[in-house]
Amino acid sequence: MRSFLFTFILQILFVFSSFSQVLDPVDWSFGTEKVSDTEYVLVFTANMEKTWTVYSQFTGDDGPVPTYIEYEEMGGATLEGESKETGHKKEGFDKLFDTNVIKFLDDKPYVIRQNVKTDGGPTSISGYLTFMTCDAARCLPPKDVDFSFQLGGASANNEAKTSESAKAAQSSNISSISGVSGVDQDSKPAKAKKKKGILNPVSWDFKMDDLGDGMYNLIYTAAIDDEWTVYSQFTSDDGPVPTTIEYEELSGASLEGTSIEKGHKKEGPDALFDNVNVIKFLGDEDFSITQKVKAGDGPIKGYLTYMTCDKERCLPPKDVDFMFDPKTGEAYDPTNRKNKNTAVAGANIKGNILDQNISIIQETHEKPLGSCGEAQVKKSEGLWGIFIGGFLGGLLAILLPCIFPMIPITVSFFTKGNNKKGWVNGLIYGLSIIVIFVGLGLAVTTLLGPEALNKLSVSSIANVLFFVIFVAFAISFFGYFEIALPSSWSTKTDAMADKGGLLGTFFMAATLAIVSFSCTGPLIGTAIVQVASSGSYLGPAAVMLGFSTALAIPFGLFAAFPSWLNSLPRSGSWMTSVKVVLGFLELALALKFLSVADMTSHWGWLRYELFLGLWVLIGIAMSLYLLGFIRFPHDPPKAKMTPVRWIFALLSIAVTIYLALGFRYNEEVKSYHTPAITSGLAPPATYNFFLAGPDVNKDIKARYPSFTKCANNIDCFKDYYEGLAYAKEVNKPMFVDFTGYGCVNCRKTEEHIWVDPAVRKSLNDDYVLVSLYVDDKEKLDKTYLAIRGEDKEKVRTIGSKWADFQIVNFKSNSQPLYIPMSNNQEVLLPPRAYEEGIEGYLEFMNCGLAANKQLK
Repeated sequence: MRSFLFTFILQILFVFSSFSQVLDPVDWSFGTEKVSDTEYVLVFTANMEKTWTVYSQFTGDDGPVPTYIEYEEMGGATLEGESKETGHKKEGFDKLFDTNVIKFLDDKPYVIRQNVKTDGGPTSISGYLTFMTCDAARCLPPKDVDFSFQLGGASANNEAKTSESAKAAQSSNISSISGVSGVDQDSKPAKAKKKKGILNPVSWDFKMDDLGDGMYNLIYTAAIDDEWTVYSQFTSDDGPVPTTIEYEELSGASLEGTSIEKGHKKEGPDALFDNVNVIKFLGDEDFSITQKVKAGDGPIKGYLTYMTCDKERCLPPKDVDFMFDPKTGEAYDPTNRKNKNTAVAGANIKGNILDQNISIIQETHEKPLGSCGEAQVKKSEGLWGIFIGGFLGGLLAILLPCIFPMIPITVSFFTKGNNKKGWVNGLIYGLSIIVIFVGLGLAVTTLLGPEALNKLSVSSIANVLFFVIFVAFAISFFGYFEIALPSSWSTKTDAMADKGGLLGTFFMAATLAIVSFSCTGPLIGTAIVQVASSGSYLGPAAVMLGFSTALAIPFGLFAAFPSWLNSLPRSGSWMTSVKVVLGFLELALALKFLSVADMTSHWGWLRYELFLGLWVLIGIAMSLYLLGFIRFPHDPPKAKMTPVRWIFALLSIAVTIYLALGFRYNEEVKSYHTPAITSGLAPPATYNFFLAGPDVNKDIKARYPSFTKCANNIDCFKDYYEGLAYAKEVNKPMFVDFTGYGCVNCRKTEEHIWVDPAVRKSLNDDYVLVSLYVDDKEKLDKTYLAIRGEDKEKVRTIGSKWADFQIVNFKSNSQPLYIPMSNNQEVLLPPRAYEEGIEGYLEFMNCGLAANKQLK
């Protein structure tokens, strides 16, 4: 029995370890071999752990996932011939997949060699490699490994990199490494082997050419994978299904003549269809169909049906919807465009290069067309505002039990014997406090830098981390544990303080900072996190200057006027109550950061009702605490209901009731009444669970998938290029709004200014509102390289696409930013940042309309 139990436990431990261990049995490294100044061999090397195998690029699709290489950036280089594989190759039946496979065993490196040709200059080649690995009993999921080769150039520093492995050393004899960059738009990109699964070897694109006099060419283009074919419209019905175009809605348009086909055409008997003669187009060139039309008064809609086959099999016929709009010049598949991440419509894209530099915007941004209502482009929160916020936090900190009792003790230490010297020491002591805390703020600024501070506000990981930190601060304030620095720090600084003099006074201040950390730590952390996450570069230093100034003033004043000490209230349980109330406020603020992460990542669970409900519950709990119904570890057995405590309890009850009124329905904006004190902290009221979404114009929505309702039931577009197309269609100027889900002052503008009837009317009737969310984390269909001057930045999400658009055209990365623009993309007024006041905002909007009218 004992043996059985021992064996059973070992089996459990083995199973558990197999699940908990992260397996990574294959290590890839990359290099090149130089053949000549224009010819190189790219070398991909896999070293496998014992018993593990990797599968060939040429194994069948009906077994494991083949290894394949996707080149995302070629920089003008071209692939020469097929890649070659070496290693311990084994071909035959594999019981894991019940089919024949080609695989490479672990006793030799598996090497893929690909010849490339360059123009001889510095070149960058990058992309990713996908592979699958198995041992005798199990397989790991397919995995992507990024690679980058830098080739060529007499002075080039040849290298190859992988983000998956830091091991650059090659087990095979690979010579120095070289490079490649950009995408040669005149050459056809190399086709990669497809993953096992649903096959989609043909992708269709649509384009519309304006021929003048109401005549257009509708162009349907198929990009076909190698070894696959698509069949002509004019092939016989006895064989494959011909490509057909069905026009469901012409809107008065008429087709002119017969469509024209182009591509690598091949006609003859086809063994797949009993040697019936077929007309097909091969995959080594694009297949296009051009149809001339005379436009009517609306869009042209319909669908295209095609069939595709390779040498052994055919896929079922497939329909692809299309829409051509002569008014905007746009052509697209409306079913795919509903997924906004599949298109960067209207942007200048060549391969994976995204160029959103628009010269007319950049020129008129430097010299706007309008001169009225000069906009104040300033930070959403100036340094003075941050300083004042820190100052108020410092005043609050004085009331905490770690600091308040130290005022008379510290001041009496400095005023012993010589009141004049005590006054001087008190002044030095206060200045030392300021130096210490400002130094902390500058350290945060220096370590993170301006770019990192700006990214904090939109990072879901950072915001979740801030949420956890704030909850920890709250629990600390409730008295369940203390956040304290090592006691050795205070011992050392205290010893230095005993030496006296200027240095001793400074270390006395340092001792205060360390000893009081259990109270000031959460407040300091809250202040720095709030300011740093707003993206303000000098904000941490400014908030610490305000905080420390407020702390330093009492020591200087009481040192100068010792008799004032008699007027201070005695220490007592009231200071514990202050800490607990701060704990409730920390909990409420923590939800703000979790809300930002929820909205930017589209989790969809911390919506308005839940957020406000939690705030109401926190308000109820704080009210019950102040009334004495809830106790925490450091509270006395029975709370003493002083007049001041009654005032704060009633104030807490009033605020809680006020928050609960935020669930009232606002008929005018078709949403909730947002309480003013939650502005910028709570998610927008339109982001809710229970209210039906406002009705949008279905015709506009069908043509422009990003069209929706923004705050206060205002029509808006969340795609710049779609908003521009619609603005041309209705002949209105645009009101471009760079915003973010985590942008506090964006919410303040929407909830305090856009709610005004005159502002809402103008945004709905006079402008086309385009709201671009720079922190939207939804992925694009692929990674693009955005051109920013001489540099290129990776753009992976919708938010980073609009952030890039703002940076390259408006030289700004702060939000909110409001820009009136004509529908010819001319900037009408200098952009406006956040500023309170409806009247000024309305004047700015009217000014833009006047400038647009003058332009016309």
